[in-house]
Amino acid sequence: MSPASRSSVDWRPSASLSTLRARAQALARIRAFFACRGVLEVETPILCASTATDPHLHSLRTTLGGVGGASRSLYLHTSPEFAMKRLLAAGAGPIYQLCKVFRDGESGRLHNPEFTLLEWYRPGYDHHALMDEVEALVDELLATGAAERRSYFDVFEQHTGLNPARATVDRLRACARDHGFHGSEALSQGDRDLYADFLMGHVVCPHLGHERPVFVSDFPATQAAMARIRPGDPPVAERFELFIKGIELANGYHELTDAAEQRARFVEDNRRRELALSPVVLPDERLLAALDQGLPACSGVALGVDRLMFLLVNATALSDVLSFPVQMA
Repeated sequence: MSPASRSSVDWRPSASLSTLRARAQALARIRAFFACRGVLEVETPILCASTATDPHLHSLRTTLGGVGGASRSLYLHTSPEFAMKRLLAAGAGPIYQLCKVFRDGESGRLHNPEFTLLEWYRPGYDHHALMDEVEALVDELLATGAAERRSYFDVFEQHTGLNPARATVDRLRACARDHGFHGSEALSQGDRDLYADFLMGHVVCPHLGHERPVFVSDFPATQAAMARIRPGDPPVAERFELFIKGIELANGYHELTDAAEQRARFVEDNRRRELALSPVVLPDERLLAALDQGLPACSGVALGVDRLMFLLVNATALSDVLSFPVQMA
């Protein structure tokens, strides 16, 4: 490349220096928040032998060579959850982590394939107690005040006119189509969750958290992911998400601790991945062994640090709070 060509390349950071200073200050305040509460900061590997089986998540893979004479395929983690739960099972107590995570195919105004996640776990907490702590941290950083608490079923019905537990698949599909969903009929026939996910993400969520933060909890049992399910009519997942100004900021669970149930969910995830023509992911046997040994009753939450900064500095796009987003890497 000639000197003239090099000089025309945009090498400057996407975020302003004042935003990068604000980001450093926010990270320091997060660490101080947990230090005051006796929560241990930990580090776990970014390269992992297994990854999330969630049908909606797509992992990046790499090949590690020269270890034991053979190459090895590894994933860049989508979350530090599996390794952190192994630490919990080993007796680590309350822990948190600030780390880079990676998700393929996620790029846009509020997404970057590489992003910073704050994840923490509280032994002895249920999801309500953890919501209290999330609220305290977010208020510390954004001065948002007390958050509203709503059930998934309430907000879904308010903004779609449908009860997600009782509406037929045809009604959910018709509502999704009315709002612009054009999924493949061959892959999505009869899949209630596909349409419910679309309606929640594109119709309901944009309305949430504009006056004050909103916790949405008690999700349908079919959307439990790694959360406990509470029996009832209908049964619900003890899971929550936090929304501010229409943006999902955090996702938390009253964690599932049963190894057999977790294995069954991994199997079901892979069934759904096959239907969606996504690669099957082998279950993380080390995680399952840790659960079998005994994961303490706990709740955990993942909070998007880049989105937190987006809200803190009133940015217009996530790239405004990143030194170098993927298109500038």
